[in-house]
Amino acid sequence: MEMIADFIGLFIHLDKNLTLLIGTFGAWTYVIIFLIIFCETGLVVTPFLPGDSLLFALGTFAAIGALELELLLVTLTIAAVAGDAVNYVAGHILGPRIFRGENVRFLKREYLDRTHKFYEKYGGKTIFLARFVPIIRTFAPFVAGIGSMTYWRFACYNVLGGITWITVFILGGYYFGSLPFVKQNFTLIIIAIIIISILPGVIEIIRQRAQSS
Repeated sequence: MEMIADFIGLFIHLDKNLTLLIGTFGAWTYVIIFLIIFCETGLVVTPFLPGDSLLFALGTFAAIGALELELLLVTLTIAAVAGDAVNYVAGHILGPRIFRGENVRFLKREYLDRTHKFYEKYGGKTIFLARFVPIIRTFAPFVAGIGSMTYWRFACYNVLGGITWITVFILGGYYFGSLPFVKQNFTLIIIAIIIISILPGVIEIIRQRAQSS
């Protein structure tokens, strides 16, 4: 329970945690956040890492001069695109084993099935749209790698989605994070972003359960 509380606290107090991170590691902060975004998008075992809320918070810190905006945009776009590319390769290698019924440790078949349905509904656009949906964002490139999409088609959606996702949330934090209302209610804003981010997934789960009942 203590680990869960600490993890929740990581999101709720993201502003304080980033202040501590920047103050402790300085320029190495860029390496750390690169790895977080890379793992959140590139490893199917880490869909729980902060994504949207972290990007918004980073934009806010760039607005006050604690981080460099251009460096954030370039570095994290590379992390997001590279993460999806690695995830695609992992899906290409491991995916057939999973859908043949073999167990693969750390992977939840439920998440894969949900992403597969999302993929069937939206087709190739899934790679782009999934950038804005937690969990789906992590599993979409994995499912694409199983064989539903050629790599070059995947790469086009991957690059476009990665650039758009990073730019929207970083600039959102940069331009709106410095507003007095946002500064005074930063924790509430982060919680709102988290809720809005997971809302599509929650609605989909409710819809599926309603159809099966």
